[in-house]
Amino acid sequence: MNRILILGASGFIGNTIYKELSSYYETYGTYYSSRKTFEQNKMFLRYDLEEDDIYDILDKVKPSIIISALRGNFPAQITAHQHMVEYILRNDCKLFFISSANVFDAYSQYPSYENDKTLSLSIYGRFKIKIENMLLRISSSKMAIIRLPMVFGNASPRIKEIKNALTHKDPIEVFPNLIINVTDDDKVTQQIHYLINHKKTGVFHLGSIDLIHHEDFIKEIVARMGNYHPIYKRVFTTNEDRYLAVLPKTNTLPNHLQFHCQDIIDHHIFS
Repeated sequence: MNRILILGASGFIGNTIYKELSSYYETYGTYYSSRKTFEQNKMFLRYDLEEDDIYDILDKVKPSIIISALRGNFPAQITAHQHMVEYILRNDCKLFFISSANVFDAYSQYPSYENDKTLSLSIYGRFKIKIENMLLRISSSKMAIIRLPMVFGNASPRIKEIKNALTHKDPIEVFPNLIINVTDDDKVTQQIHYLINHKKTGVFHLGSIDLIHHEDFIKEIVARMGNYHPIYKRVFTTNEDRYLAVLPKTNTLPNHLQFHCQDIIDHHIFS
């Protein structure tokens, strides 16, 4: 049976993955901020990215799969991932790294696929690329790079931000010229569960198989939230359409795990 360690299991994506996998596998998670829910759960271990050595957690848990959904200080994350790579090379273990569409944010004229060259103009995107490159230098059988587009869902930071703006009658930023694909927490966790269960490795783009303008998507989401009169702040970063989308092509999943943007809108009642 797989023994799974989720780093960052107290965060939005990490905790959703934990809830999905814990009924099926021996699943451990790390947390940083003290909360009774995590402190009282014997499967959770406190981990301070900037103070603690990840080796101590790895030696204690002895995972067969590590899922990294860490957030926080970039240099500290890079050091932690270097230690993780050393660990998986010495042990029967794989590393699943949660990456981002931002590794392609320097490319604006087309969506990106699994084998496309990464290039980023943002600090966040370049940070993700640095960790991806660590993993791409080792055997693909030991790792999975999971690139995500914008992630939504009832408990997601993006939806909370929209709800807060509606409550306080603050403007909601939309990008009329930005073409994206999307996902939500439920879809991501189901897909990751499939990858683990079927022993998949390599590079995966876990987003909708179609595209939508950011402004259109946000407006449809807001329309589902109730009878509000939203204020929109339309942000133009270019005069032409630009893309920030990661589409699957090489490593596609079965039909029942593929979805469209409209499925993400329809899947939740945003109340």
